[in-house]
Amino acid sequence: MKSLFRYNWQVRGEWLEWCEQLPEGALLKERTGGLGGILKTLFHIADVEYSWIMLLQNKPEFDGKFEDYASLAQVKELSGAFHVEVKRFLEKWQPEMANQVLTLTGRDGQPEHFTFEEVLLHTAAHEIHHIGQLSVWSRDLGLEPITANLIGRGLFRKNISKA
Repeated sequence: MKSLFRYNWQVRGEWLEWCEQLPEGALLKERTGGLGGILKTLFHIADVEYSWIMLLQNKPEFDGKFEDYASLAQVKELSGAFHVEVKRFLEKWQPEMANQVLTLTGRDGQPEHFTFEEVLLHTAAHEIHHIGQLSVWSRDLGLEPITANLIGRGLFRKNISKA
């Protein structure tokens, strides 16, 4: 579980760096699919991750609007600040927490129940989904996307020496 978050953080950081080559107009341009734009999507990824983790801790979700963070520097700063909080929660994660239940009110006004494990897996998968959208948009711009490969990122190796 923690490895998926570390993977997402690596990839998000690489995308944020990748964005530095684009003019602001390209970052903000409305695009087909997803949230409609590169920077808005990166903002959304950080917002959703942070908000779910806050819900698991019975803390307030982030309620900021993209329009208040509509520059690459601001999205980077926000993502970094959120990362600290999310990492702190994950460092305390214990396997027995997986079956704890988060209860939310659904759109129909009825209670919905999710295990903490389900929420964490959803949160990780959510980011991976949007990273795919960024890859498509980068190709539309004629640019090489950041690799989505999980293998080769060193997330699972602990002192493995080459044979």
